Amino acid sequence: MILQSLAGLPAFLLYFCTAIVAVVTYLFVYTKITPHNEFQLIRDNDPAAAIALGLSLLGFTLPVVSAIAHSANVVDCLIWSLVALIVQVVVYYLVKIPVPNLSQRIAAGELAPAIWLGLSSLAAGALDAASMIS
Repeated sequence: MILQSLAGLPAFLLYFCTAIVAVVTYLFVYTKITPHNEFQLIRDNDPAAAIALGLSLLGFTLPVVSAIAHSANVVDCLIWSLVALIVQVVVYYLVKIPVPNLSQRIAAGELAPAIWLGLSSLAAGALDAASMIS
């Protein structure tokens, strides 16, 4: 019985490691496109940066979860993870339209712009995940 349960362990490890690589790649790319240094701001106890980045990360991982559940194989999963990354980058630039000084305000610790960015990222991620049905 235990061996039957563990039969899926190799696939679990493959997809889990793939997801970790996708998340690390996302964090690297996303933090490079934003003018503010999220990790330094978080180390400096800036809740605005933590909220914006944390919700953005959730907005990215939702489609990755969907990609894992719906993909035919790991390559397919990686392709859809790349699509999710692109969606999040596009959302960042779209969200800046009504708030052009978004990064500076997040770096200054303002919560409203951070919440706007984070929840917009999360909403886009949810829509992205729901769209990955085949």
